[in-house]
Amino acid sequence: MSRRRARAVATTSGGIPFSLGYPDGEFVPRDEFLGAVARIARVVHVPVTADIESGFGASEKELAETVRAVIDAGAVGINLEDSTGDPAQPLYDLDTALVRLAAARAAAEAAGVPLVINARTDVLMVLSGEREALLEEAARRANAYHAGGADCLFPLGLDGEAEIAKAVRSIHGPINVIFRPGVASLQRLGELGVARLSLGSAMMLSAMTHTRRIAQEVLSSGTYSLLGEGISYREANQLMAGAEST
Repeated sequence: MSRRRARAVATTSGGIPFSLGYPDGEFVPRDEFLGAVARIARVVHVPVTADIESGFGASEKELAETVRAVIDAGAVGINLEDSTGDPAQPLYDLDTALVRLAAARAAAEAAGVPLVINARTDVLMVLSGEREALLEEAARRANAYHAGGADCLFPLGLDGEAEIAKAVRSIHGPINVIFRPGVASLQRLGELGVARLSLGSAMMLSAMTHTRRIAQEVLSSGTYSLLGEGISYREANQLMAGAEST
């Protein structure tokens, strides 16, 4: 099997706050989030895209400030979702979401950066109703976001190959799907027409799981069988030394 190399890296909305001691959902202070993005951008040798959730602000002005700040931190792409965080109105209405998308694009253009915007719609996650109607609404929003300047469309919550294939046919732009147990292989997703796969918080959760298992073993049996696997201290140090030299 040929070994692929990542051409970019993306932060996860869950992974960064978990690593900083906060729950997901824009509870992490924006400055702490930006500091984490800056540290990632400093040490990797490929473009970085940052999941800014809903933009760390309800107003277009606040969203634009976040976009400018994340560019200053070294990112050249963002995830931008249409969730509000308000259970009474879980999604921005479409017109408002498009104004917010335009504000993000304008902020990037003012900074002279051709920012890659991955526009996420949470229709399938936060609305209830007949599944086909929800899929149609997700596609309608995704197409509107593409027409409004988004580079990639992210209908979060697609379930299975049939829904993915339907989304590819219905959405007139590159689409992103997210990892979940049982998701098709990269090759199969490519065959279905998917342009991008997000691993979401799965890698962070896996690391947390392994850490917990180590602690449980040490505290319960006093043994350390899970330690010493994977990246060595020397390799980790060399990776960081290489980052410092760039």
